Amino acid sequence: MALNHLSRLRPLLCQSLVRQLRSPLAVTSRVSAAPLCPNITSYPAACTRLYATKKSKAKAKGQSSKVNINSALVEDIISLEEVKADMTAVLNALKDDFTRNLSIRTSPGALDHIVVATQDGKFPLNQLGQISMKSPLLIMVNMSSFPEATAVATRALRESGMNLNPEVDGTIIKVPVPKVTREHRENLAKLAKQFSNKAKDSLRRVRSNAVAQVKKAKEGHSEDTIRLVEKQIQLMADSMAVDIDKQFAAKTKELLG
Repeated sequence: MALNHLSRLRPLLCQSLVRQLRSPLAVTSRVSAAPLCPNITSYPAACTRLYATKKSKAKAKGQSSKVNINSALVEDIISLEEVKADMTAVLNALKDDFTRNLSIRTSPGALDHIVVATQDGKFPLNQLGQISMKSPLLIMVNMSSFPEATAVATRALRESGMNLNPEVDGTIIKVPVPKVTREHRENLAKLAKQFSNKAKDSLRRVRSNAVAQVKKAKEGHSEDTIRLVEKQIQLMADSMAVDIDKQFAAKTKELLG
């Protein structure tokens, strides 16, 4: 009879002990007793709270990628607007190179800025000769104003990478418009890569010059401030490098079809 009574009370005792283990008092207790109900698992609330805290900190850490600097403080070190303008100028120069030099159909304007090395220095072709379209298949360069530069101008056209095969007739350079072949498209795509690499080199110089200027301003500013400004400059350069890659990808797609 007593055994039957004890078996009915045991579940009630287990439930009571579980409620005590889950209460705040049980968490702060220094006494740990062996569980009377082995089939019931209890997790300390403190462990749950610790896990949640670590998870929240990790999430907050992942969101701290944006640099937060006092703009007035930065202006005493360097003008980020000027740095941005210099970086933007690099991107605009690349766009200009793509437009002038990487047209699938060769036009007189595409020859304007081919650099000609003379004894007096380097000059764009359009400053040495008059460029015109004789027919849809022929471009003429009149070198009568600087006849002594005819030979070097012809060499510059031939070595321009634009698949040009110029012919000299006195002071006139005849430039047949090349057919749009797959090889011609691939050569233009290679030129686009060269222009893009050149732009990235220029971008790195802008970044390096800006960082050097920041390092010179170390006196009077904390190391944390200097480091944050340098990080901001790097982020600006990274963003502009992405834009350069986008321009190159778009131009390559246009050239190769």
